[in-house]
Formats: sequence, structure tokens, C-alpha cells
Amino acid sequence: MTSHAAEGDTPRKATAASQIDKKPVSKVRKVAKVKPVDTRPSFGRVAGLHQSGDALDLRSSVALVIDQDTHEVLLRKNDQAVLPIASLTKLMTGLVISDANLPHSEMIAITQEDVDTEKGSSSRLAVGSVLSRGDLLHLALMSSENRAAHALGRTYPGGLSVFVKAMNDRAQGLGMGSTHYVEPTGLSSRNQSSAIDLAVLVGAAYNVPLLRELSTSPGREVAVGRRTLQYNTTNRLVKSPNWDIGLQKTGYISEAGQCLVMQTKVAGRKLIMVFLDSAGKLSRIADAERVRRWVETHNARNTVVSANSAG
Repeated sequence: MTSHAAEGDTPRKATAASQIDKKPVSKVRKVAKVKPVDTRPSFGRVAGLHQSGDALDLRSSVALVIDQDTHEVLLRKNDQAVLPIASLTKLMTGLVISDANLPHSEMIAITQEDVDTEKGSSSRLAVGSVLSRGDLLHLALMSSENRAAHALGRTYPGGLSVFVKAMNDRAQGLGMGSTHYVEPTGLSSRNQSSAIDLAVLVGAAYNVPLLRELSTSPGREVAVGRRTLQYNTTNRLVKSPNWDIGLQKTGYISEAGQCLVMQTKVAGRKLIMVFLDSAGKLSRIADAERVRRWVETHNARNTVVSANSAG
């Protein structure tokens, strides 16, 4: 890979001419490149889903809360709308890897193919880094590591295309009729689903003990070459004493907005929560808190809070 000096870099050695010239030379500070903020509206905002109101004043344009045991719907809002799902994709990636029973101790190298060319996102897993399949799965689910997720799909028996087909086949087998995947990370806005389908996915993933364990892990140190990297969960609720979370995944790309799915226990009830296309970085967390307080206060059995459905 050819490296290019950033604009404003000073040369490493002075030239002969500059050594003769006695005029003071002002130092030029290196200015860190700031990645431009993607201000494009989400698909849900373009579709007008944020105009839908609801009794809890949620900031997410799509929401679904169901009782995992009885399948009662406690809250629904645009739950049939089909939208990009960002890194919620990685739950299906984890499910397909789990289904395959591949050796978790097998070492896998990150290659140039795993570098994000879709969004240009960064990663601490440099090309050439070697990790076990188990560690890649852990980082993908806990820290939403995109290169880790892509490497899992790339090294699947038959390659990436076979892996993506397995993702879609698994979705169809679960009855997720509104869901479609084109890659394993969620960086593509063509990975799309509905809240109804995602609740099914959460239920299926919850049945796999390893996915429960890895997705709710608060942090992990991973040895990469001579370095030890500390990775942490992307979901602050995992560390909160107010929450009992059995499985979770966060997601964000501009087209999807802020997303969150969880299996959790509230007021003695096992619930599956889905929040899509939330307006702000903390809004998905605030929405989950609103729902938790509402269930705790009203123990909302047999109550359905509804907004206009879309889709």
C-alpha cells in the first residue's frame, strides 16, 4: 500500500539550501484529518416514520416490545417497516457461524478484503493481524468489529458468497420474510429487515448460549501480535445494575440511524426489545429506559401501545 504524506507534513531532513538560509523557519503543526460527518437523513426519516407518535414519546421511529414467553405485544410502532439494520446484521453472522460448528481455535488472518470500502470505517485490527475465530466472533458481537465480522464470513467454507446465502437461508427458515442480507457486517444499507423479523432473530440467537455470553460481555483483552488490545461493549446498559440483559446488539450507519435489540428481564418478564432508526446516539438507550420504567410501573400485561404501522 502506498502511503501519502498528509498535507502540512514537514520534511524529515532539511535540504542543503535550508541549512545555509539563516532565516527562522516557523514550525508547521500537523492537523489531524477530520472525517466529514455524514448528515444524510435515515431511510426512516425520508419515509416520514419519525412523524408517528406513541404513548411513551419514543425517539426511535420503529419499536417493538414483546413478551418472550407468551408472545404478547406490549408495544409496537411501525414494526412492519423494512429498513437498513446496520450492525444488527452481526447477530445473524454469529448465528450462521454458530450453526456451522467451525473450530473456534482456528487462527484467521485479517486481509485487505476485510477493510471497509463501503463507509471507510476504521479498525484497530490491522491487515495481517491474526486472531482465533472465537475472538473474532467475540469482537463482532460485543464491540461490533467490522473487520472481525467480515473475516468470519470470508473464511466460511465456500467463501463469502456462500456465507451470505447461508444468512438469507437462515432468515427464511426462521420466517423472516422481510429480511435480506448482502454482507456480514451491516455496513451496507442493503442489509434490511423489520422489527417483527428482528424480534424473531433475537429469539433464535438467545437460544445459543455462546451468543448470549459473547454479546453481553462487558469487555475483553485480545492479544494481537505483540500488542494487547482492550475492547469494550458498545451497549452501556450491559454494565448497568438496573438491567438484566440476556442478549443484545447495537448498530449504526447513517441510513439506519441508531439501532438496538435486546433480550432482557423486566419486572419478572422476559422481554425482547427492538428499537430502529433512533434520532440520536443516546436516544436508543433512553428509549429502552422509558420502556423499562413503563413496564416496571404498570407491569403492562395484556396492554398494547400502538402507533400507526408502516410497511
